[in-house]
Amino acid sequence: MRVGAAAVERLLADNGFTARAVKMIPTGHFNESYLVKTEEEREVVVRIAPPDDAGFVFYERGMMAQEPEIHALVRSHTSLPVPEVLAYDDSRQRIDRAFMVLERMPGKPLMQRRLPPERSEAVMYALGTYLRELHENCVGEAYGYVGRHRPMSPAEDWTSAFCEMWDRLVTDLEECGVYRPEDAQLARRTLTRNLPAFVRREPARLLHMDIWGQNVLVNPEGEITGILDWDRALWGDPEIEFAVLEYCGLDVQAFWDGYGLAPPANENAQIRRSLYHLYEIQKYPVIWLKRQGGGDHLWAYREYALRTLSDLA
Repeated sequence: MRVGAAAVERLLADNGFTARAVKMIPTGHFNESYLVKTEEEREVVVRIAPPDDAGFVFYERGMMAQEPEIHALVRSHTSLPVPEVLAYDDSRQRIDRAFMVLERMPGKPLMQRRLPPERSEAVMYALGTYLRELHENCVGEAYGYVGRHRPMSPAEDWTSAFCEMWDRLVTDLEECGVYRPEDAQLARRTLTRNLPAFVRREPARLLHMDIWGQNVLVNPEGEITGILDWDRALWGDPEIEFAVLEYCGLDVQAFWDGYGLAPPANENAQIRRSLYHLYEIQKYPVIWLKRQGGGDHLWAYREYALRTLSDLA
């Protein structure tokens, strides 16, 4: 059930804004979002978390809580165009959900722009530059999902963090009936067998983990004007960020030119790449089943995952 424009106006009034026009943003897949023009002649975005019974992957519940701190960190340590968080409220005094008010960033989502090839390449080069800056300048002391929502215990090393992340995701798949007990055993056994590929010294770098065409804003000149939706942010190995980019079709040469490093290609890196890719795609059957009721694509993803796991095992 949608919160609606009238409730959004009340939420804004509680936080010092007077709404003049409220328009729902139809492209959100998780949060409920509204573009608001205020009497103060500014535009803001109101993002409202889903209800408690929406159905979540383990790290999604309450994940908006980590965004204000992450936005502030990225804005202070990098040049990435990230919106300022103007208000965050999880008190549930007005509505039974957390919500956030952010400055409205200019531009349109990359997926809505029809850019000529040279400008598309410029966007991808800039995206690579920005992600390298993020990974280099935002380094933490603990690994995993360590924001305020705390879906897991902070880990002292990336291998431990990824093991817990993997185990919790497999548990989600098993509990919602996508994986049978023997499938879950295969998934856990496959990671255990390949753990030596993960044992290396890697700083806890801040990863966006949701870079795709909807979360990158671009102006008509092909300049990135906003990088949005940091609620899935994670501290760990940049190679898992690359798996998201690969899945979304953004790991093109122009991106790597901007990033300034080629993706590793040794045997251990290939093992990590396969398991990071599986971590990314295994979330979708959980999401589709819990939030959309299923579908043929869900079972196609399941079979693909199980084949890949068998090959790695």
